[in-house]
Amino acid sequence: MAKLRDILKPRPRILFVGINPSVRSEQMGHHFASPGNPFWRLLHAARLVPETLTCEDDARLVEFDLALTNLCARATRAASELSTAEMIEGRRVLARKIRRVRPRVVAFVGVSIFRGFFHVAQGEGAGAKEEEIYGARVFVLPNPSGLNASYPGFKDKLIWFERLREFAES
Repeated sequence: MAKLRDILKPRPRILFVGINPSVRSEQMGHHFASPGNPFWRLLHAARLVPETLTCEDDARLVEFDLALTNLCARATRAASELSTAEMIEGRRVLARKIRRVRPRVVAFVGVSIFRGFFHVAQGEGAGAKEEEIYGARVFVLPNPSGLNASYPGFKDKLIWFERLREFAES
């Protein structure tokens, strides 16, 4: 199977960073392709994009001044299957991508990816962060997966996607 491609553009308003693709995303060839993952519906409901998109529309993110990548390119059933070496290499590659595309905001899709990237202890949750990466402001979204027990419902996640829109507009 082919590696899932990044969706990048110069100076995007927001660069979304996932931890790694799901097996389903790799099979489909599109980001956030699992049927239970509300990422695409959240983007529209939070008014980050003006129309409803599906995973098949992922390449269209650039039309809305958005971009998307992952910390690690290898698809797994669970992020816990990634090795420490893959995570370390992923941080290095991600930092290079951020330096190259210069997003205004980096939105980590999941608290654990933010903690891992910045080596932050437990306790840091979703929301705006003080950290910057090559001039980009940082925001953390809850992982939209239905497996996320901390933010179980659509509305629990939508609050944070709306806060991201407000943060990116400020």
